[in-house]
Amino acid sequence: MLVPFARRIDNDDVACWDVDRGGRVVVVHDFGRAVACRAQGHGREWASSNSAQLWKDPPLAGGLVALLDDVAVLARAAAASIDDIGAAAAKAGAKAAGVVVDDAAVTPQYVRSLAAERELPIIKRIAVGSLRNKFFIILPAVLLLSQFVPWLLTPILMLGGAYLCYEGAEKVWSKIAHHGASGAGEEKVQDETTLVSGAVRTDLILSAEIMVISLNEVIDEAFWSRLVILAVVAVVITVLVYGVVALIVKMDDVGLRLSQRSGAVATFGRGLVRAMPVVLSVLTVVGTAAMLWVGGHILLLGTHELNLHFLYEAVHHVEVAAHDATGVLGGLVGWLVNTVASAILGLIVGALVVLVMTLTLHRRKSKPAAATAATTRTDGTIPGQPSRAAQRRDAPADRAPRG
Repeated sequence: MLVPFARRIDNDDVACWDVDRGGRVVVVHDFGRAVACRAQGHGREWASSNSAQLWKDPPLAGGLVALLDDVAVLARAAAASIDDIGAAAAKAGAKAAGVVVDDAAVTPQYVRSLAAERELPIIKRIAVGSLRNKFFIILPAVLLLSQFVPWLLTPILMLGGAYLCYEGAEKVWSKIAHHGASGAGEEKVQDETTLVSGAVRTDLILSAEIMVISLNEVIDEAFWSRLVILAVVAVVITVLVYGVVALIVKMDDVGLRLSQRSGAVATFGRGLVRAMPVVLSVLTVVGTAAMLWVGGHILLLGTHELNLHFLYEAVHHVEVAAHDATGVLGGLVGWLVNTVASAILGLIVGALVVLVMTLTLHRRKSKPAAATAATTRTDGTIPGQPSRAAQRRDAPADRAPRG
């Protein structure tokens, strides 16, 4: 019995194993004609011109040719799967585009007060922290929760939304309080570790929102498909967001180099240098507003999913009324109404959290600081016990000398 395992490309010669002869390799010439003769019933035996071969049974399906066919089928299936994963990742990422824009607007404010040479290293540290958030915390958590306890996703996301509201409201309050106390004073510069920690904490909430939105788009996929799609979304969005942030914060350096050239290029470069402080100030305001908007929107949708419909229905009613009343601009106006309502809700919730934190945690922290300040001299030193020399110097003069 012959088992084919290889074939030449320039003719119809096929190499076979002769099972009856201990696996000896033989070459069958004009293999196609031999198979055709067997198919037409021209006998069970066929001799080649160079070596007679006896076909006792039909050749086994398999061999190298069949293996290559199987590999080709698997390759086509893998390519189709990659296309499906890419399409699903693109769809999921597009749904989260609003939060991605917010993330890109929030981050530049963290490097605004840094020296120019420290901006990119800090952005890199924040980006690495963002990837750690996504792959070590958010991705395992949302996959496990969606698989076993999906009802927990909404309450956890609402806690994150409340934290975003707190961050935004605290920034608003700090701006108002500092403005009232010292006018346009300089901002307090934080150390890099504190700055990166705060940025990574904020990123954790925004990234969680992005991943949950993306998860909702692929919730019907199998577990491993969801894992791969969300991993692709995590990498692409992190690279996109922090690449854009790096471009924004280094735009003034680009403008400075362009200004050293001549002609219109130099004029454009000087314009960039003058515009960047304004752009960064605007991004700081937009970032704070984005925290309030995203946090409030998470709370608005969360209460609706928890069957507390009054807030969501009230906002939705106003949104629909504004949409119907503005004709062609209805989509934009309706979105603005929903955004403003979410931001107002975020500001209210954030203000309440700031009030609670101020009356509890911050007050406890301020008591030791006040005690330390009360015992500190104006020159910055803390008084201690007087020395023996000082005690002798300050002793009463009329003290009777020892006899």
